[in-house]
Amino acid sequence: MKIIMLGAPGAGKGTQAKMIAEKYSIPHISTGDIFRANIKNGTELGKEAKTYMDQGKLVPDELTVKILLDRVAADDCKNGYVLDGFPRTIPQAEVLENELNKLGDKIDYAIDVNVPDENIIKRMSGRRACLSCGATYHIEHIPPKKEGVCDKCGSELVLRDDDKPETVKKRLDVYHAQTQPLIEFYTERNILKTVDGTQDMKDVFAAITAILD
Repeated sequence: MKIIMLGAPGAGKGTQAKMIAEKYSIPHISTGDIFRANIKNGTELGKEAKTYMDQGKLVPDELTVKILLDRVAADDCKNGYVLDGFPRTIPQAEVLENELNKLGDKIDYAIDVNVPDENIIKRMSGRRACLSCGATYHIEHIPPKKEGVCDKCGSELVLRDDDKPETVKKRLDVYHAQTQPLIEFYTERNILKTVDGTQDMKDVFAAITAILD
């Protein structure tokens, strides 16, 4: 079972990907994690990726897919995997599809965790973080015992820059321009499944497992 997770930043697709991976005993693969592992282990692909990253450039799609295919060729992926954060664009999706085709392989499901922009802005601007111990809260859903103060270490809680409404709005604009077209791409291939991401996390997961089972 090979799955791609789609959804805007803050839609909760990462959380769902982890839960899917756990339930079906398949690896949760995030491109960021693979890059870091390759760079840390000093692999050839990692060294190549690092030359781009050190210059502040995006790693080319072909190299990203190479690193990804190297990861999905590992033994723990023989029953499938969940891809989180890739592909982000149509060219990436096409390169991935072509390379998997060569291996006689394909993606089974593209799951879109659909959440309207205004919900995401509200959700993310309610987040609070403790910069001292890394604990995270939400003013509505997981409030600290004392407003503005971390339960764990007593430090001040802050709204991170990337959770501010104006930043979230910019990230959503990029998502709609680059990643939204993937919805159509996977619809044409009859593998797109959409779930309502505004529900409770457990209900979203139940909707996903109903599709996969």
